[in-house]
Amino acid sequence: MNKFSLRNRSVLAAAIGAVLVFGAVSQVNAQSAQQRAEERRARQSEGKQASKPAEEYPEATRKAEAKASSKGGQKLQKMIGLYDDDKGAEARAAADEIIANEAFNAYDRAFAAQMGAQIAYDADDTNAAKNYLRKAIELNGLDNNGHYGAMYMLAQLQLQDEQYAESLKTLDTFFAETKSTKPEQLVVKGNALYRMERYPEAATVLKQAIDSSPNPKPEWQQLLMATYAESGNAGEAAKMAEAVAAKNPNDKRAQLNLAAVYQQGDMLDKSAAVLEKLRASGQLTDDKEYRQLYATYLNMEGKEKEAISVINEGIQKGILKPDYQTYLAQAQAYYFSDQFGPAIDAYKKAAPLAPDGEAYLNLARVLWQEDRIPEAKEAARQAVAKGVKKPDDAKKILALPGK
Repeated sequence: MNKFSLRNRSVLAAAIGAVLVFGAVSQVNAQSAQQRAEERRARQSEGKQASKPAEEYPEATRKAEAKASSKGGQKLQKMIGLYDDDKGAEARAAADEIIANEAFNAYDRAFAAQMGAQIAYDADDTNAAKNYLRKAIELNGLDNNGHYGAMYMLAQLQLQDEQYAESLKTLDTFFAETKSTKPEQLVVKGNALYRMERYPEAATVLKQAIDSSPNPKPEWQQLLMATYAESGNAGEAAKMAEAVAAKNPNDKRAQLNLAAVYQQGDMLDKSAAVLEKLRASGQLTDDKEYRQLYATYLNMEGKEKEAISVINEGIQKGILKPDYQTYLAQAQAYYFSDQFGPAIDAYKKAAPLAPDGEAYLNLARVLWQEDRIPEAKEAARQAVAKGVKKPDDAKKILALPGK
């Protein structure tokens, strides 16, 4: 009697996705309330400039009077006092009053809008903060530090709110007018380009930022690696990840990023070696990290026994969740290493947890292959009950002679 063919790996293949450590690359945060308040207090005292601050954008050609009116100065002083006394709602109302009064000059109203943005941001009202910032920019009354600071913050908030095209438009204006080459600002533009899947442009900007910074932040490097990986430039991604990992041999995140880059570049043997080194030193402590390693082995030819070792250790240590994906991977690894008894046991654990009847159908196939016909039929019945893509395969097993 002809058996169903179970030697084709695709028959029992599960969709075991590689677990990458990149995940969602962190957004670049807007300035904190404390930072902006400190900058504001350094620039302003009772509505007037306390001292001449350092020019942050010396290449900008924009000019502004940037001086409070005599009437507006008193209102600004009151608004600042309310803000300093942590009376945010009252300070915001005062800002709104100044903004709405066209009798005040452009500086008075723009400064009030900038303050309104800060108050709204402190209260997590980002939509209002963006509107205040747009108003401050539109009024065009602040000095360059304040004007372009508002523009930069607007771009960051737009990025945080996933308004990538709007953020990039704001940034393009910002860079065109300021000629800024500050690394931390270039990274924001690189992030926006990355989110818009304009990877070659993002890589160029991010590389410029990293190369021009004496101490580039790890998240900048991570973003550039992700950009290279997404654009299919596995070589550059690997080269960069190797350099970062070599510089930080005890940094687990750097090593996981290296493994992820190798994995994305289909250099699975190198990825497994990095992860195995972490496992040997006891640094694989998370469910997704064990999954990344066993998934790597399952995507390599002849590495089923290694996958089994990782899965069993993860379960034994209580790190791997004993869920459908874990047991399915375990069943496949046992099956393709010709350990049919343990494969059946693993399928029996996976099948009840599965979203459909495919695991039951695979269990039925293996049981039938092992001449355990009654058990195969029962598994086939369960498969049909939960639903399968190929019910005819289950029906063939149900039609076999015997109970």
